[in-house]
Amino acid sequence: MKIMLGYPPLESPWGQPTLGQNRQFRWFGNPSYVYPMVVAMAATMLSRRGHDVIWADGVAEEWSYAEFRSRFECAQPALLAIETKTPVVKQHWRIVRDLKSVSPQTQIVLMGDHVTAFPLETMTKSPTDYVLTGGEFDAGLLSIVEHLERRGPLVPGIWYREDDEVRNTGPFILAKRNYEDRPFFDRELTKWQLYGEHLYYRPSTYTMVGRDCWRPKCTFCSWTTLWPRFGTRSADSLLDEIGLILDRYRVREIFDDTGTFPVGSFLKRFCKGMVERGYARDVYFSCNMRIDALRQPDYEMMAEAGFRLVKLGIESANQQTLDRIDKGTSIEDLVRGCKEAKTAGLSPHVTTMVGYPWESKDDARRTLDLARTLFHDGYADTIQATVVMPYPGTPLFEEARREGWLKYGDDWEKYDMMRPAMHTPIPDDELMDMAKDLYGAFLSPRFILRKILSVRAWEDVRYNAHAARIALGHMWDFRRGGRNLVDLHT
Repeated sequence: MKIMLGYPPLESPWGQPTLGQNRQFRWFGNPSYVYPMVVAMAATMLSRRGHDVIWADGVAEEWSYAEFRSRFECAQPALLAIETKTPVVKQHWRIVRDLKSVSPQTQIVLMGDHVTAFPLETMTKSPTDYVLTGGEFDAGLLSIVEHLERRGPLVPGIWYREDDEVRNTGPFILAKRNYEDRPFFDRELTKWQLYGEHLYYRPSTYTMVGRDCWRPKCTFCSWTTLWPRFGTRSADSLLDEIGLILDRYRVREIFDDTGTFPVGSFLKRFCKGMVERGYARDVYFSCNMRIDALRQPDYEMMAEAGFRLVKLGIESANQQTLDRIDKGTSIEDLVRGCKEAKTAGLSPHVTTMVGYPWESKDDARRTLDLARTLFHDGYADTIQATVVMPYPGTPLFEEARREGWLKYGDDWEKYDMMRPAMHTPIPDDELMDMAKDLYGAFLSPRFILRKILSVRAWEDVRYNAHAARIALGHMWDFRRGGRNLVDLHT
């Protein structure tokens, strides 16, 4: 069967969308693309079953929609699968209608967190043939393909059409499991070189040993709806994959995009293997980590094993908010985690959020001030600010709907982080300015001097210039969002 896994280009004055492998949606004026790991695994598994798989990431390829449409028309695939998210789901409905006019016989699947929350909406408002709920895109698509070939029933969590009626196979079920049966990614098929421009050392690539977070409770996170239980492969399996990557592609940095990298015995075995196999000398390794998960000896073990960057979440510097979003951390954890990671020689990347309906301006400033202080004191090397978005399916969305905080109802395109989507005590322009101003820390004389003194090689110059361009791009994105709301959304 000919199968296309695609990200159709989406036209917007805001820039390029972040769709694949992103837990939050943003338009970026200076885009860099993250390897969509689960969709890539789906492509790999389907190809290994003998199917003719076409990888068509028109977003990362920066095609026009006309080019994507032309490629689709020439290919005439039997099945097209598209990952969607809340702010662009209506665009995808229009695209599905258009592509159906070009190739009516193609079966089209939409998948992702939005359609997991509202599957009937998509089946009602578009000619989509299948909605795949939950995050197991690989197993789900394989089930749909085998069903179309009359070789098996559909797994739970799939909506479909039969005799002009919309039916479903019941709720998505994800039992706690491991992923040891998954093959390593077919990186040539899925064009791995398109992704990872923003990582420090190049060439670079991604792994994803687990799905998705071993504490899937944060009320704002849309991926807790996709993977409500954590599953992972073994440390030895990840080490074997790294060995294969180094042998074939000679990469210099690998980022594991598991929502939270496994800790405990897994981390110890992995770090030991990185040293014993010699990989710690050959490649830098980076990951997402809960800020309260580790202590100083753990970070030092990671540094010895070749870890470089750890992404740490500081969703708020207000304990009331951390408790309300069920983050499970304390303010002391936030500071200690950054300091201990940096002291061990790692590079902390800190993410913050503003725009909680219950937070005052002083509360929001407290969060940004903490991030800025950690940055200025050298305990965080890079920082990121986002506006809180109440994505459908999350407990935060249900709370916002119940409390009357939602500003736009089902105008999903306005949940794109270019404006606050919830009523807050802070005026929209001021809130966007607060997020934008955090990136101004990259332009402080103190930070610039520290970066100049840290230059040891041409890579340092290249990456610092890239980081400055990204920071300026974020500032511009937030300025556009905060200043031009009426121009584009009336």
